Amino acid sequence: MPTTTRSENSRGLMFGFLAYGLWGILPLYFLLLAPTGAFEVVAWRVLFSLVFCALIITVTRKWSVLRGVFRQRRVMLIMGLAGLLIFVNWQIYVYAAMTGHVVEAALGYFINPIVTVFLGVIVLHERLRRIQWLAVGVSLLAVIVLTIGYGTLPWISLALAFSFGFYGLIKKRVGPSVDAVTGLTLETVWLAPVAIIQLVVVAGVSGLTFGTVSTVHTIGLLAAGVITAVPLLLFAAAARRLPLTVLGLIQFLAPVLQFLVGVFVLNEAMPPERWVGFGLVWVALIILTVDMIVSGRAPRRASLEPT
Repeated sequence: MPTTTRSENSRGLMFGFLAYGLWGILPLYFLLLAPTGAFEVVAWRVLFSLVFCALIITVTRKWSVLRGVFRQRRVMLIMGLAGLLIFVNWQIYVYAAMTGHVVEAALGYFINPIVTVFLGVIVLHERLRRIQWLAVGVSLLAVIVLTIGYGTLPWISLALAFSFGFYGLIKKRVGPSVDAVTGLTLETVWLAPVAIIQLVVVAGVSGLTFGTVSTVHTIGLLAAGVITAVPLLLFAAAARRLPLTVLGLIQFLAPVLQFLVGVFVLNEAMPPERWVGFGLVWVALIILTVDMIVSGRAPRRASLEPT
């Protein structure tokens, strides 16, 4: 392997681990924003992400690229739908992080690759190999076990997995024509009115906390845009340098870290049935990963970008 290629791969691995590492410890950041509620956090996240993206576009002088996308009505509508899905995903994830359901959120991102495969069959009419069907079957068994253990469907996990799964399908329709920063900019442009309305409602119900708690707390909320955009930029840098198969393996770092944060930092309960359910999910992921490596088929790129 040429020295240049090895160097690019090493940098790609570094960028990839940084991106998924940041996504993995994201629950701790949201917990630091207390007493701000999940609805206010997500609204500020949308608005400050839009501001940060505007700054990046200004620095990189890519306003012409953004204007070009604005003229493509189909792409704009698709990005609007993508924005709606990622808004739902963000809202549920932040709610989970701030209400003691980090482990359940981690489960959602563990099963996301399996959901992506399942949606490929239902929506895109793709044909699965037997070993892929086995992985889907094992994951369904895991959901049944967890449902029995919880006494109810693990709705946070399923909502996160399916909202991001559909988000991946929508992004797949756009393809490489919209880069990470432009995509996030368009999504937050669509969501900005929703975020403003959400802030007005929160202000009327319980009052806004922005600027009222402490300087550190205010800086933490202002940093929401950076916290959202930087991992996306790191991921984009990694994706340009690494095979998708490698990225597909690295993506499990985020839910692993979330799981460890939930269990060992936040001391969330892990009764036996939850361990069994997680164990079945991990078995399904091992089956899917082995099949991916043996067949040489990389997972969809869109499924690699967590929240």
